[in-house]
Amino acid sequence: MRPILLKGHERSITVVKFNFDGDLLFTGSKDHVPSVWRSDTGERLGTFAGHKGTIWDLDCCRFTKRVLTASADASAKLWDCETGECIKTYEHHGPVRGAAWADGSNMFATISDPFVEHNAQISIYDVPENDDPSTYSDSPRVEIELPKIDGKRVNATNIVWLNLNEALFVTFDNGSIRLYDPVTGEELDEFFPHEKKINRVSFNQDKTLFITSSSDFTAKLYDVVDLRHLKTYKTGSPVNDAVISETKDHILLGGGQEAMSVTTTSGKAGKFETRFFHLVYEEEFGTVKGHFGPINALAIDPKGRCYASGAEDGYIRLHHFDKSYLDMKDPVPEGPVDGEEDDTDDEEKEVDSDDESE
Repeated sequence: MRPILLKGHERSITVVKFNFDGDLLFTGSKDHVPSVWRSDTGERLGTFAGHKGTIWDLDCCRFTKRVLTASADASAKLWDCETGECIKTYEHHGPVRGAAWADGSNMFATISDPFVEHNAQISIYDVPENDDPSTYSDSPRVEIELPKIDGKRVNATNIVWLNLNEALFVTFDNGSIRLYDPVTGEELDEFFPHEKKINRVSFNQDKTLFITSSSDFTAKLYDVVDLRHLKTYKTGSPVNDAVISETKDHILLGGGQEAMSVTTTSGKAGKFETRFFHLVYEEEFGTVKGHFGPINALAIDPKGRCYASGAEDGYIRLHHFDKSYLDMKDPVPEGPVDGEEDDTDDEEKEVDSDDESE
């Protein structure tokens, strides 16, 4: 599996995402300029220039017409995907950590960090696709304050809309996940899947499963409907991102030791590889090496043809899966086919009888 090395960013990669069809790859980094690439060739199509801070998150709408970016310059920007023009800038009180399109792509939500006297907050904006952008409001339709807990600030790390826009799904740096009503702003539920910070959360395309990546060295798979814990994938280093394959029962994990301690250890000790786990059996069955720093972001093509990893070293590695991987069948125990008898018992009896005769 020979990777295509995408050299377009000058600093650490923070986010990589495929669009819904999987033909475009969007990337963001600490160099302030998000980029878009062809997923089949690795050709860079263009950039979205305008931010003055780290790009923490981005999201592309369902039909790849508009793109959202969330930046440390305390703003979120709405872009025209085809021309790269900035349609509108939404100012926030603090650095914007996440942005997510709602189903239908007529509204989006952002999460921002606390700053000075302002608390962290969730903001929901209306941006109807068929309306003139000049009519879009600068202020959010709904603002949800995230106050301190026992005097300590709790920062949101990711935000996602659940199916049919029924709830906002928000992860936090204290290991918790909360659900909010997007109409009233009321908190619907809270639970603690991890003991440490949740770095990233990733859903499958149907939004029936989600996987959390945490600094406690684990990634956990959950059912979206009843929030039931299904599986845990353990590693020996912090997990920065994890994704669910759409075509196979596989989980991809990326991470490594913290960036500040990278210079004190060798590449082998840092564990800077993408790890492949079986979704059901929780077993690691392969790794892909190549990065020289911890992997910060992972994304897998919705059609299962390739995956991309972005790391602290500033490179994006785009891997197209070999035919051997695509054709590989997982070692699933197979029962007797309809109409055939299970002859394993007969074989065991024959072995026993041979032993007795000896």
